[in-house]
Amino acid sequence: MTWVIAFGLGLVIGSFVNVLIHRLPRMVMAELKADQSQPRYDLSWPASHCPHCQTTLKWQHNIPLLSFIGLKGRCGFCQQAISPLYPWIEFVTGLTWVACAWHWGFNTTALCWALFATTLLALAVIDWQTTLLPDDLTQALVWGGLMASAMQWLPIGLDQSVWGAVTGYGVLWLVATVFQHLTGKQGMGAGDFKLLAGLGTWLGPLALIPLLILASLSGAIFGLTLKFTHRLPADGYIPFGPFLAAAGLLIAVVGTAPITAWMGLSFAA
Repeated sequence: MTWVIAFGLGLVIGSFVNVLIHRLPRMVMAELKADQSQPRYDLSWPASHCPHCQTTLKWQHNIPLLSFIGLKGRCGFCQQAISPLYPWIEFVTGLTWVACAWHWGFNTTALCWALFATTLLALAVIDWQTTLLPDDLTQALVWGGLMASAMQWLPIGLDQSVWGAVTGYGVLWLVATVFQHLTGKQGMGAGDFKLLAGLGTWLGPLALIPLLILASLSGAIFGLTLKFTHRLPADGYIPFGPFLAAAGLLIAVVGTAPITAWMGLSFAA
């Protein structure tokens, strides 16, 4: 029964994650344009609607996962195909919540890590689709980690959480600043700094070394694969956020010490 509750909660949260993925980047771009003549657009307005025919969805069209299956992957009004990304996000979020309940138990610690993983999922997909890492999510990651560590729901203390945030932001800021000074080009955006700061608050400063190694290696391998298969974007840019998120999630589950031992590093968290 515990797993059913966790999966159901995950599906509901996953439905909200779909809203974040779709709307937050558009909200960010609207803020940058600062055009007051545009109609209201936020997380709650307008109501959920078909992106093709713009028809407002009925309540039965918004049931996580089941609606997609019942509608056979098509809009109930115009019959246009619904992106399979929506049910996949809901399903993966549901499995994530079950995995957290299984790994940490059905308690506040599991809830914290489930929210951590869900936020990383949203950030990874948004960054991959738009190259944006919205402050609404990266700041939530930072403040959420600080509060969770202060409440002793994480295995690290508040001091380690604070130093993780400082180190995470500072390291990538320094790397990006030196790179820009040497090449005249921007290597990464400030969103990456904030994401690593958020990961540092949850995992501590020592976790950031193996995290950056894992993210850099996986990103490089993925980039080379795209290049050799002629699928690399014309500008050669690949968002770094998804690889930071994946590495952070791996360390959260496995732990810093086993990862550093596997890498042959001499220290342990």
